[in-house]
Amino acid sequence: MSEHPPAWFTDALAAPAGTGSTEVDGVPIAYRTWGEPGGPGVLLVHGGAAHSRWWDHVAPLLVEAGRRVVALDLSGHGDSGRAPGYDLHRWAGEVLAVARHAGVGPRPTVVGHSMGGFVTLTAALQHGDELAGAVVVDSPVRDRSPEEIAARQQRAFGPTRVYPDRPTALARFRTVPEQDGDLPYVRAHIAEHSLRPVDGGWSWKFDRRIFGGIGLTPGELTRPGCRVALLRAEHGLVPADMGEMVVDRMGRAAPVVEIPGAGHHVMIDQPLALVTALRTLLADWEYSLPVRPREPLGVE
Repeated sequence: MSEHPPAWFTDALAAPAGTGSTEVDGVPIAYRTWGEPGGPGVLLVHGGAAHSRWWDHVAPLLVEAGRRVVALDLSGHGDSGRAPGYDLHRWAGEVLAVARHAGVGPRPTVVGHSMGGFVTLTAALQHGDELAGAVVVDSPVRDRSPEEIAARQQRAFGPTRVYPDRPTALARFRTVPEQDGDLPYVRAHIAEHSLRPVDGGWSWKFDRRIFGGIGLTPGELTRPGCRVALLRAEHGLVPADMGEMVVDRMGRAAPVVEIPGAGHHVMIDQPLALVTALRTLLADWEYSLPVRPREPLGVE
């Protein structure tokens, strides 16, 4: 496969993007925007140890039908500030705060990947009446997130390391979990925006204290106050039976859609398939009425 970026990717990165920041409990939360203020809102939530720039090539492709698309850096990630502590409730509050500050229309749709999917589900469960919908992308609902498991097993996210120069640091960039088939130009763009200058060189942007209880267990799932959809990667971390379990817990009103050929990091190996799935869901939700969910099955 050629490493030269195709036109759709370079055009997406060239699309006009704004930046903004709001403060949540004394911590600045940074975000990026596409589209005109006031349109139907879509908020994109990155995974653990990631950042808003993971969506740079996806967000512009969702700006249609007058949509306002926003990607935020959760606290402890990207260009946002660091908090005294981290949990899903805090991050869900940051999502709602950015929605109010960034000029999206009423009741936006939130899309979250991996750990960001747990944040998205938490927002749907706690603030569902303020949302049009929640889309969860390959987030395994179990005791701990995949990022936290890797950190606890010391397979990734070890002690803070400082690299002497950018090329050395970029050569060490890895996704967790690693996967085959990543598009090299997408991977390179994300890596470039994952670094920050520090004394003595360069280091990764995320706060290593984020891995302290950021999973979502099946017992925490109940019927949300908004629509929910689950996107699972064919070769990702959410097996089909886990998707069915989540649907059962949430009242069997959540469709489960598989992204063919995708690994866990769908925006890196199958971004256009991800965009197609999101466009389809958004178009349907904008022009249809929600179906009243049936009572959840008695899953223990």
